[in-house]
Amino acid sequence: MMVISQALPGGGPSDLVWAVAALPLLLLVGLLALLLITHVYWRRRARRAGYRSVRAYLRAAPRTDEEKRHAVELAVRGLGWCLLGILFPPLVLVGVVPFVYGTRKLFLAWLGVGIDDELDEIPG
Repeated sequence: MMVISQALPGGGPSDLVWAVAALPLLLLVGLLALLLITHVYWRRRARRAGYRSVRAYLRAAPRTDEEKRHAVELAVRGLGWCLLGILFPPLVLVGVVPFVYGTRKLFLAWLGVGIDDELDEIPG
């Protein structure tokens, strides 16, 4: 009968240790890739809308219907992450940021606050 340590190419549980050690590293790399992709996506959207930075885009009141739809999408995604955070508590922290910014933009559009101020800043 063959013993498990003899069947493993490494000759012992060291392969299992490497697999367990590599899992958090893979998760970290995946999380960083997701954050980078999200930032690039938001930066492109902000530049297309005429804003200088992602921060300026997220803080401004939506001017067009497309920006209003994006605000709704942002709020719903954030709420979804927060609700998923009920099952997995660290995800609440991920969902709070889009939920806050999306909801803020929705209320600004709903109340019409900030749009007149921004129109005064536009030259022409």
